[in-house]
Amino acid sequence: MTYQSDLLSTLASRGYIHQLTDATALDALAAKQVVPGYIGFDPTAPSLHVGSLVQIMLLRRLQQTGHKPIVLMGGGTGKIGDPSFKDEARKLLGEEGIKANVASIKRIFERFLIFGDGPTDAVMLDNAEWLDALEYIPFLRDVGQHFSVNRMLSFDSVKLRLDREQSLSFLEFNYMILQAYDFLELSRRAGCRLQMGGSDQWGNIVNGIELARRMDGAEVFGVTTPLITTADGGKMGKTMAGAVWLHEDQLSHFDYWQFWRNTDDRDVGRFLRLFTDLPLDEIAALEAREGAGINEAKKVLANAATAMCRGQDAAEQAAETARRTFEEGGSGDALPAITVDGGSIGIVDALIALGFAKSKGEARRLVAGGGAKVNGDRVDDDALAIPVGSEPVRISAGKKNHGLLNPSR
Repeated sequence: MTYQSDLLSTLASRGYIHQLTDATALDALAAKQVVPGYIGFDPTAPSLHVGSLVQIMLLRRLQQTGHKPIVLMGGGTGKIGDPSFKDEARKLLGEEGIKANVASIKRIFERFLIFGDGPTDAVMLDNAEWLDALEYIPFLRDVGQHFSVNRMLSFDSVKLRLDREQSLSFLEFNYMILQAYDFLELSRRAGCRLQMGGSDQWGNIVNGIELARRMDGAEVFGVTTPLITTADGGKMGKTMAGAVWLHEDQLSHFDYWQFWRNTDDRDVGRFLRLFTDLPLDEIAALEAREGAGINEAKKVLANAATAMCRGQDAAEQAAETARRTFEEGGSGDALPAITVDGGSIGIVDALIALGFAKSKGEARRLVAGGGAKVNGDRVDDDALAIPVGSEPVRISAGKKNHGLLNPSR
């Protein structure tokens, strides 16, 4: 389909669209007026991770094409937990923990969006503002009547848990009703016309659209993004060392840069379109490169993605650290590092402490497979004790993971 609005044309050309409700009407609306649109984020940790980055970029594209992003913090729904495609119930957080996480997460959005009072400036709202004030009986009477339990049971997010004979609490089952109510409230309070989210949110989004139509006669819309997996079928943002956090408090600038630098050759073009602002013609030229050229394209991706999330200085520092580490065989201050007391440490313990292995067994297998190196030299003995004198020692796990053992001062 050829779109008339900058919004849908941009989303389509960069690969963000999986499903749309009434694409023709949404396209016409976006072509003639500012469309306020929202995405919800439950503050379950002090930072979001790369798995949330597509949604953050979706809000950025909304603003870049002349519309108004609404970042909805789930201060209310975060007390319950979204059961969508989860194997078990989420740990519930207290009031203070949720507030601290919201404040921390806002710093991330301020790097991607322009906040303010203008017609296309982003705003951050918290659904605790209206959900905490709900009265149970009036809510059941006024809102609950519009939901079919039969239909709710048919949603993939619920069926997954039930098919696995895993518990789905009544608390979690109410989440989809509250999310639909969020859309209704945002339509009323902020003139919101669009909810966006991942493909796992389709059922929840459709619920909200139908609730707004039934209760207010409002015409609102939904857009979902495809599930982002890597070329080898893995989940986006999962690494050997764990989640790729957007906050530098949880993950160093170098490790964040290196995550993008390690992108599979087949994913470079797609990730450049999704996670950078580079023009499409420039991206097409980069993804057409082969051999050493594709490695340069990965550096462009790493630099652009890191600069957007962490700042230009952080990107340049990480790139320089990588250059010195990989091209000159040196070391850099931004590499993951541990301080070694006592003058030595075993190779197995070092690999675990640096996050290159999760267990002693995994570390030993890494050594046995020839993947562990000390200052560039292969380690063949998993009982090796590494002396750490006056200078740092560089530890490598495979070709892409490097860290430092620093002497105690």
